[in-house]
Amino acid sequence: MFFTEGEEDTTGMDNELKTMILDHMKKGFLENIIDMFKHDESLYPLIIDMIKDERMRVRLGATALVEELIKARPEPLIKLIPGIGELLKHESPTVRGDVVNIFEIINHKDALPFLLNASNDADANVRDMVKDAINRIIGID
Repeated sequence: MFFTEGEEDTTGMDNELKTMILDHMKKGFLENIIDMFKHDESLYPLIIDMIKDERMRVRLGATALVEELIKARPEPLIKLIPGIGELLKHESPTVRGDVVNIFEIINHKDALPFLLNASNDADANVRDMVKDAINRIIGID
């Protein structure tokens, strides 16, 4: 979803910055984006937009970004769990699978209620991923 120039979305971020960051992710500037996020916690909600972006490279970049950010400061990612969890209702099984993968990376108990609700997902692959993520989070590998 894009907004008109100067309009802000619910994260309080203007559309121009959001578009620039997602476009840079598509172009493969992951290291630059990681640095931006490490220095500006207000950017973290963009991860939700990245996960549901139609461009595969942006979605893959979101996963790589979370893998890096979780090492330094997990707290801002843990705060995003409810917003990310809402994407488990997304129409695309690819997006839902990406969410499960990100929850597995975050590896925090706050994701369990969302994963449990998704355990009967319409897509068999998503259901399998959910089971694996739940087992990892509760310590059964």
